[in-house]
Amino acid sequence: MYLRIEEFENQHTIPGDLAFGIIDAKEHVRLSANRNPTLQWNALPAGTRSLVLLCVDVDVPTKADDVNQEGREIPPDLPRADFYHWVMVDIPPSVSGIAGGSCSDGVSAGGKQQPAGPDGSRQGINDYTGWFAGDEKMAGNYFGYDGPCPPWNDSLVHHYHFVLYATDLERCAVDGEFSGSDVFEALQDHILGEARVIGLYTLNPRLAG
Repeated sequence: MYLRIEEFENQHTIPGDLAFGIIDAKEHVRLSANRNPTLQWNALPAGTRSLVLLCVDVDVPTKADDVNQEGREIPPDLPRADFYHWVMVDIPPSVSGIAGGSCSDGVSAGGKQQPAGPDGSRQGINDYTGWFAGDEKMAGNYFGYDGPCPPWNDSLVHHYHFVLYATDLERCAVDGEFSGSDVFEALQDHILGEARVIGLYTLNPRLAG
């Protein structure tokens, strides 16, 4: 089973146009093009009935004390947690890829409510839903893909895992505003194979240079 992302190779930097935010010299961060990457896959295991696609940042700080604070930097030894950027289930095995920008092209304040995707697929909410919950201008349910925007003062480069799972499920057992963790739980004992590409991203100018 093989997964390829056209815009960057495994363990290489994610281009800024695939991100939610990019570095700004004055404001630290500004919104970016927020396009989903171009995905291609093949060699699915025998018996695959549906595919699941997840994108998860595994380096999100577990404490917000230092996040985006002037004159401070998030320490590298702070415990980290997962942050889901894309949750898609029920992709038919006849589908072999997703075109760049076809599911996300720009930032939508309040989130995309009905993001495009392959026929038959369903998309859950990503973790910007919780991140923006207290923001009057940005709060909402963020369905589909929204790209990287790690803290601009983090001392770690973040790792974004794009993972494609081949499953024996005709339909993933999640409904409504389902999350990445909901999907991952539902997949247990149903995964026939997986392939992943890891992209790197930072908004810390000290690390980006």
